[in-house]
Formats: sequence, structure tokens, C-alpha cells
Amino acid sequence: MTALRILLVEDDPILGPALLQRLALEGFDAQLAVTGAGAVAAASVRAPDIVLSDIRLPDFDGEALWRKLVEAIGPVPTWFMTAHGDIAQAVRLVKGGARDYLTKPVDIDALIAALGGARIARRTDALGAAPAMRALETQLLKAARAELPVLLSGETGSGKEVAARFLHEASARAAAPFVAINCAAIPRDLAESLLFGHEKGAFTGAAARRPGVAEEAAGGTLFLDEVAEFPLDLQAKLLRLVEAREFRPLGAKADLPFRARIVAATHADLAERVRAGAFREDLYFRLNVIALAVPPLRARIEDIAELARGFLPTAPRKEFAPEAIDAMIAHDWPGNVRELRNRVERAAALGDGDIIDVDDLFPETTLDFAPSRGAASGSLDDAAKAAIKDRVRDALAKTGGNRSEAARLLGVSRTTIWKYARP
Repeated sequence: MTALRILLVEDDPILGPALLQRLALEGFDAQLAVTGAGAVAAASVRAPDIVLSDIRLPDFDGEALWRKLVEAIGPVPTWFMTAHGDIAQAVRLVKGGARDYLTKPVDIDALIAALGGARIARRTDALGAAPAMRALETQLLKAARAELPVLLSGETGSGKEVAARFLHEASARAAAPFVAINCAAIPRDLAESLLFGHEKGAFTGAAARRPGVAEEAAGGTLFLDEVAEFPLDLQAKLLRLVEAREFRPLGAKADLPFRARIVAATHADLAERVRAGAFREDLYFRLNVIALAVPPLRARIEDIAELARGFLPTAPRKEFAPEAIDAMIAHDWPGNVRELRNRVERAAALGDGDIIDVDDLFPETTLDFAPSRGAASGSLDDAAKAAIKDRVRDALAKTGGNRSEAARLLGVSRTTIWKYARP
């Protein structure tokens, strides 16, 4: 991947060249302009991926620069550097579309971390091109700058761990470990040891000291997947980990500091779990500081084809028939990205030839009305198919060809609509 192009706009004769040198050392393709007019001219010749600009320039200010850049090259992710007296103006710029602002003196490490998040976001395989995922990406990049717990909600298989890893990689903790634990899969009698670790001799079978995930995460990110399933009687200790930022391994005589960031995820309604007495209310409020929702796959159909292609094996390389792409877009994906991956991998493994067709991806649609052995033409199966096709066509006519509305009208999936709408 080519280096991220950064247009640095800074008239300070010391800070400008110093930042330019640091950006180059970090692998960015950086260019320096010392005036607003020079920045607009440079951007018009060679559009940057990111603009990093002082808010006070010799010829005009940050707001004028922002407007001129949008007119010249369209919206571009922009960070403004500002003194404390300019913060109100910087906030207006962020509300108007700028990515963020940094106060002077600039924390170079924080700046590089923020730009690193933008570099991650630039990857086409990061989160997706669908508007719902672009919005989530923006929220994650903002959350990456904070040191607060994040709670990710979303349906099973929607990609909550992918979002958590994106958040980690976009943060200043990216070089530290990302440690994930599935709370639903922890054996009850090992939960405390897995989370906090234990000392030698702490219990029968503890032949050596073993660190828990809280210690392994070090200064990185501890990802608690399916946190709603964490044992109720141990939630007080998890609360202490989050709130007091310390923990005690089993058998230890002293507490250890907890240095990682907590990111939790759940497909359950945690507020409902609290009302039912299955989850501690105080723990819920400590985890639910920054709450982000990962949209289901059916809400980001723009990404389906690209995701599916990414799940295809590299050898032997296969392609999807256009009808297969249409069918995937029409499908409701109750299992989300995990279901998509399973269907693509199965189709690639079992399908004949180099082209993956609808029946390879959705074999159950060909079995719904499979002819009985020895069935004659004009059988009950044929009559059923014909009747369903008529109903589907009527529904499409009533909804103006809208497959989603037709599916809701008939109480079936969009895949069924797509299948029986075919000639």
C-alpha cells in the first residue's frame, strides 16, 4: 500500500520542519506548506489523504482554509493544531466536518497515533465502505483517543471483535498486546484464574505461577467478548478491575496494577440483564461509558460482495456469478458476517468449476421444493412453485419492485423473493 499523503500547513520555522521530519520517519509521504494559499495550491496539484494544519496562518485562518480546501478538492480528513485561545474555533471546525484538533504544544506521539488510525481506516479491508460502517469507523477513531471503557453491542457474528481490534490499532496502545477472552466460553471454576491469574500452589494443580489475561494485556487492550455471560458472583471483582485499575491473582499477597484498556462486547441487552438481576448495575455503568453499536450485515449490503470475495481461497481462485452476488445482497444474513464466511468457504470447497453460483451458496433453496423421486411433470411440487412465483410477483407489483418490502409483505426472506422472482 502506498504511503499516506499528508499536507502539513505550519508557518513556524522550527515546528514545521520538525513535524515534517517526524512524519517522514513514521512512513508518511508528507509535504509542507507555510501559508494557507500555498496549502490550497499544493492540494490542487496533488490531493492529500490528510491535512494537518495550524489554525492561525499568515494569510488566513483555519476556517477559511477549510472552506477553500473543500472548494478545491472536496472534503478531506483534517486535523487542526491550535493554542488554547483558539479552541472554540477548533470545535466549530470539528462540528463543520474537520476530523479533530490538537492543542499546542502538540503531543507528537498522540498525533502519530491519530494519523495511524487514519492509515488503518484507509485500508479497503478495514471495516467497510457502507455508510453504517463508515459512521462506526468515525466513532471508533474518536473513541481510540480516549482512555475510557468501550461497550460494543451487536448481533452474533456482526464483527464486534473486528471493531475492537480496529479500535486498538487506531489507539496509542497499538504496539501493546490485544488480548481477547470469550466470557461465555470460560469454565466457571476457571474464570477467576483465567482473568486474574494465580500463584504457584494457589489451588490443587497450580504447579506454577500463571498470569491471567488482565496481566497479559499489559498496556494494551483487554477485550471481553460476550461480557453479559460473565459469572454474576465474579462481577464484583471485574468491577474492581475496571474501577480501581488493580487486581489480585489467586494466592497472591498483593495487588497488581491493571494497565490495559477495557473493551467489552455483547449481543445481549445488558440493561435488560440488569433489570433481571443477572448483571450488576454498577458494572454495567462502568463498562457502558462509550457505547457503540456494530450494525448487522443486512444494514451494510454495500460491503457484502467485497467481504465475500475476501473469504474466497486464493488457490484455486474462484469467482461469483452475477446472480450469486444478487442473491447474497438479497439474503437477510441472520448469522451476519460469520454466516457469510461459512457459506462462501463451503461453496468454494464443494462447488464445481471456477464459478460460484446461487445454488452453491444457498443449497437449501434448491432443496425446498426438490422433486420427489419419480415425480412426474405437472406434479404437486411444480404447482407449489408456480403458486409461490405468482404470489411473489404480485407482492413485487404491489411494492413497486422493492424486494425488501415484498419480503415483509409475504413474511419471507429476501432470498426467497429473489429466487422466485427469477424467470
